[in-house]
Amino acid sequence: MTNFDYLIVGGGSAGAIVAARLAEARAGRIALFEAGPSDEGNATILELRQWPALLASELDYDYRIEDNPRANGKIQYARGKVLGGCSSHNSCIAFVPPDEDMDGWRDSGAAGWSAADTRPYFDCVLEKVCLETAPPVNECGRAMIEAAQQAGFPLQRFNEEPLREGVGWFQLNKRGPIRESSSVAYLHPLSQWDQRLTIFTETLVSQIIVDEQNRAVGIETSRGTFTCNREVVVCCGAIDTPKLLLLSGIGAQEHLNEIGIPLVQHLPGVGQNLQDHPEGVINWEAAREVPLETTQLYEIGIFAITEPDETLPNLMFHFGTEVFDIQTARYGYPTAANGFCLTPNVTRAKSTGFVKLRSANPADAPVIDLCYFSDPYDERVMVAGIKLARRIAAQPALQSWVKRELTPGDHIQTDEEISAWVRQTGNTVYHPAGTCRIGTDELAVVDPTLRVHGIDGLRVADASVFPKITTINPNLTCMMIGERCADFILRQN
Repeated sequence: MTNFDYLIVGGGSAGAIVAARLAEARAGRIALFEAGPSDEGNATILELRQWPALLASELDYDYRIEDNPRANGKIQYARGKVLGGCSSHNSCIAFVPPDEDMDGWRDSGAAGWSAADTRPYFDCVLEKVCLETAPPVNECGRAMIEAAQQAGFPLQRFNEEPLREGVGWFQLNKRGPIRESSSVAYLHPLSQWDQRLTIFTETLVSQIIVDEQNRAVGIETSRGTFTCNREVVVCCGAIDTPKLLLLSGIGAQEHLNEIGIPLVQHLPGVGQNLQDHPEGVINWEAAREVPLETTQLYEIGIFAITEPDETLPNLMFHFGTEVFDIQTARYGYPTAANGFCLTPNVTRAKSTGFVKLRSANPADAPVIDLCYFSDPYDERVMVAGIKLARRIAAQPALQSWVKRELTPGDHIQTDEEISAWVRQTGNTVYHPAGTCRIGTDELAVVDPTLRVHGIDGLRVADASVFPKITTINPNLTCMMIGERCADFILRQN
């Protein structure tokens, strides 16, 4: 069968949910297309503790970013290539965003996306996806919690109270040792689906077919052409959704002319407004053996405010029971087999980048320019983060744990030195968003019901529609978008 009512492109955090909800509602014949394999029965994917093994594996697009004169150009940009997408590939840190984030979406032009509007859809996610607080069993982690409190950060229960400055154990979307991805929570067991939902894994979608009336009527895939009677929903994430739209002639006319793709719909915002959480790292060699009994290595978060006019935390740390040397080691900085780290990231970075096509060949990776630290605000927050991490590490609770600071190292002290080091060795928290944002202005790509401007029968549902990146890890927000998109479709069709 090659004709369906709905074609869902991308079986990730949102796409799996859109497909499942439409099938549950018996909305017609649904087809879900995923470029990667199934996650079902794969212990490396399902056992959360093994998530680092997924990086740079066959389940990772492992993109490279463009050289950047202001920042590290050697970042490997992990993107999940598997059913469940990045929810099958990440460390499952789970946050409902603060109300201020969602109200900011509404205020930026995403009518109907306020905290009050979206809360019912977060509730739907939380009814399906199990959240568990990381158990406070790791002795080094307990010392970090105590040190942060000694530095002035109150203990916080994430998702149970408003986000503020504080330290706490993360909530994780997991059930025991097993991750609760969108695939696990909404699609498993895959054998439950009858003709309502057909799942095509290991199927690359290369083009959206748009007819002369500017209506999406099908897709071109590695399995051939598929047509739809109602809608195509693109859920490929903030990197690959703009790539697919551009390959289909939907984007900025000038860029499409350069690549040699005929214009279908001029939407200059496609691929623009790329936002992320720039990340640094400070590593310590441990004086004592760091226990390895953790769920997923990064179980503690610290939130801080570094600017006088901020009301929400603009700086976040992940605490890890490892030396995180993925970037520092390549530049020759010291490492150790036994240690721990804090990774400061800018929660609402002001630097924005873009995604473009490298060529008209769907097999070619897109151009990804993060433009990190193009705004001095981000640089300033990151410098404050390294200083704050040092202050926390100097507290009495960590004195028996710290043997030496590995990176940046005691020789890097001034703001200028810290900034140069962070920009050289900085990384990403792998949270791209905003490249097909909701809105009604000329750079918006989708309207508040996620329909692509100027194209009938085509929606987008993933992190690309974020008008602004969330202060916190965004995966639950992506799942919420999947719930909301399915509801829009069911109400309107």
